[in-house]
Amino acid sequence: MNELVCKKEVFQLVGFCMEIHRELGKGHDEVIYKDALVVELSRAGIPLLREKNYEITYKGVILPHYYYADFVVWDKILFEAKAVEKLTDSHIKQVLNYLAASKLRLGLLVNFGGDSLEWKRVVL
Repeated sequence: MNELVCKKEVFQLVGFCMEIHRELGKGHDEVIYKDALVVELSRAGIPLLREKNYEITYKGVILPHYYYADFVVWDKILFEAKAVEKLTDSHIKQVLNYLAASKLRLGLLVNFGGDSLEWKRVVL
């Protein structure tokens, strides 16, 4: 059987995101939704790192710029928030790059910018 990675945790995170979207609605800057997520996760006692940076190496040289993941939750889920009209392939590719740099397996890409919450599981 092909079991989903971190099924319970993703369900819980999406539930928090639905609550945030229901409460705040669309139209805010991305950072507002991220701040609200910190409130929800902190109240639930869920461990998170905000704006976790990952080094990028090119031909053995660490580049001066980093990838910045919005959150790493439970030390195993990379969470990337957006506040755009619609998620695109470039957003998914961004999460895939972050996953490769982080050595994490699962990313959760969430868009608060539409009429309804939009989310995608991204597995490396």
